[in-house]
Amino acid sequence: MKILGIDPGLQRTGYGIIDANGPESMKLIEAGIIKTSAEDGISKRVTDIYENLTDIIKENKPDVLVLEKLYAHYKHPATSILMGHARGVICLACGSNNVRLINYSATRIKKAVTGNGRAGKGQVQGMVRSLLGLKKDPDPVDISDALAMAISYVYIEGTGDKRGVK
Repeated sequence: MKILGIDPGLQRTGYGIIDANGPESMKLIEAGIIKTSAEDGISKRVTDIYENLTDIIKENKPDVLVLEKLYAHYKHPATSILMGHARGVICLACGSNNVRLINYSATRIKKAVTGNGRAGKGQVQGMVRSLLGLKKDPDPVDISDALAMAISYVYIEGTGDKRGVK
């Protein structure tokens, strides 16, 4: 089963694709970031995210896409609004390409991957490296966060008959 994790951001959207038949068989297929320029308008930036993600989906044909639930801190509402733009086009790409979409909270993802729902970025990076048998921590953290989302699906939902769009 191919699982695509996405760490949404308007400037940098991290993505990571793993293949897994269970926790013992997880392997990295591809990971990277989709960058947009702050100098471009919002319509160009969301179009760039949508088009790049659509290419990734068409090329890799994931069975499921895992996305972190939107969290808004009352001190930084603009951040959640900007992330909402990126999340919206990611959801659109899922619908347009018939990919099942799963949303988990950040604490649920961290707990599934590290055993601690309040784990720091470094701890998540280290566990992603260990679980996927990588030589170094995925960098930048947008990539390790995206891979953590994909890995969390294996631990929370498992693999097997979960394929298909809901």
